[in-house]
Amino acid sequence: MERRTIGAAALAVGAVGLGCMPMSWAYSSSRQRGEESLRAVHRALDAGSTLLDTADMYGPFTNELLLGRVLKERRGDAFVSTKVGLLVGDQHVVANGRPGYVRRACDASLRRLQTDVIDLYQLHRADPEVPVEETWGAMAELVQAGKVRALGLCAVGARSSRRAGARLHDATVRQLERVQQVFPVSAVEAELSVWSPEALETLLPWCRSRGIGFLAAMPLGNGFLTGTLTPGVGFEADDLRARHPRFTAEMMAANQPIVAGLRRVARRHGERVTPAQVALAWVLGRGEQVVPVPGAKRERWVTENAAAAGLRLTEEDLAEIAGLPPAQGSWD
Repeated sequence: MERRTIGAAALAVGAVGLGCMPMSWAYSSSRQRGEESLRAVHRALDAGSTLLDTADMYGPFTNELLLGRVLKERRGDAFVSTKVGLLVGDQHVVANGRPGYVRRACDASLRRLQTDVIDLYQLHRADPEVPVEETWGAMAELVQAGKVRALGLCAVGARSSRRAGARLHDATVRQLERVQQVFPVSAVEAELSVWSPEALETLLPWCRSRGIGFLAAMPLGNGFLTGTLTPGVGFEADDLRARHPRFTAEMMAANQPIVAGLRRVARRHGERVTPAQVALAWVLGRGEQVVPVPGAKRERWVTENAAAAGLRLTEEDLAEIAGLPPAQGSWD
């Protein structure tokens, strides 16, 4: 697989990463099977998808524990990205950016992951009670201590903190400019997909101009862009899409033209090419520093996603995708 670099330190990873969250968090729990997920992680590494993206809150903790079982055997094959800054309570999630907590959380993640160093340590959310410079300073100390190689900032929650009338990532850019004064940012993780392209406005250009890597979260639109979801079938109660405005039966039906367009492009490249691979190829084409991180928990999907790294979209393909209707329904 093609390799891409993250940040000024030129940390090399496979062009397509693996989002590990669905293995133990936010999606249907009845379909979460540990041994099957372990095989999926091994398959990702075999295919060259070396970037494994997790967080201490996924589970909580069980996602890191699962990856630790793989890393114990194959640490040299993997690039490990995990996150800090969110605590999971009963029916709620709260931010914690206190320096002491960050240091303790890092040590706990290292134990669960069964490794002595984290390749990319990301701030999951800024704590409104703590100046972000203090949190970032504590994370920088972890780099100096040799526990972490590089730092990143996760902007996936930008929608919930957006002010009325502001562009989606304006607040994120301001935050990045503040922490960049404390210690270099190596990567930013934010949503980017065919049906959610807002990062192209300001955030991705900001990263590109500074040589900062961009991890594209939800590049398959939480599964919608794969074309495998059926409007009206519904989701299990613990699946985040069960309460999501864009995943109602009405909105899923209204957005089918987007999937149909991806399917048309896929057919031009052969019977075995899928809408998901087209969606990932589109993200890969947004820049050399962009690494899509599709979530998956089965070997089949991991293999399919990894193969997207070899798909090259034509000008005709890109024009057709650009002409697709914008997604309907709130994404907030």
